[in-house]
Amino acid sequence: MRYPDGGGLTAVERARRERVRFQAAEMFAAGMRPPQVARVLRVSRKSAYAWHAAWRQGGRDALRSKGPSGVASRMQPGWRAWLARALEQGPAVHGWREDQRWTLARISVLVARRFHVRFSQPQLSRILRQMGFSVQVPVHRAAERDEEQVRVWREETWARVERR
Repeated sequence: MRYPDGGGLTAVERARRERVRFQAAEMFAAGMRPPQVARVLRVSRKSAYAWHAAWRQGGRDALRSKGPSGVASRMQPGWRAWLARALEQGPAVHGWREDQRWTLARISVLVARRFHVRFSQPQLSRILRQMGFSVQVPVHRAAERDEEQVRVWREETWARVERR
């Protein structure tokens, strides 16, 4: 099963699934067999049998949610707030004056300088998406762009090249 960008189940979805397992525990306590529980709760028989085995060994508490799966991110909530502010300030404030674009490589260096932790670019991309940032395609214009020279090139130089 594929999950959205955040990965895994949300807290609401985990709670809903936990409630279903608790309903199953009540049914087991009332004497219902796993195939009946599976039919009533509209879950697979395999799940019902697994829940029944866990319930027999540890009671209702054995069916509690174990929380989100996977390793916890090293990106602390406080770091995320700092990173959001730093990104809002722009790259020039942090030493990148040649152009005004944030790249994953630059953001990775920024985080490493501040928190002494390296994130891979795909991991950093996921973190930024979770923070609400999206990929932006910048308008490719230099900060030092001279509109007069651009106009001259377009009208004179390009006109000569195009005639050939």
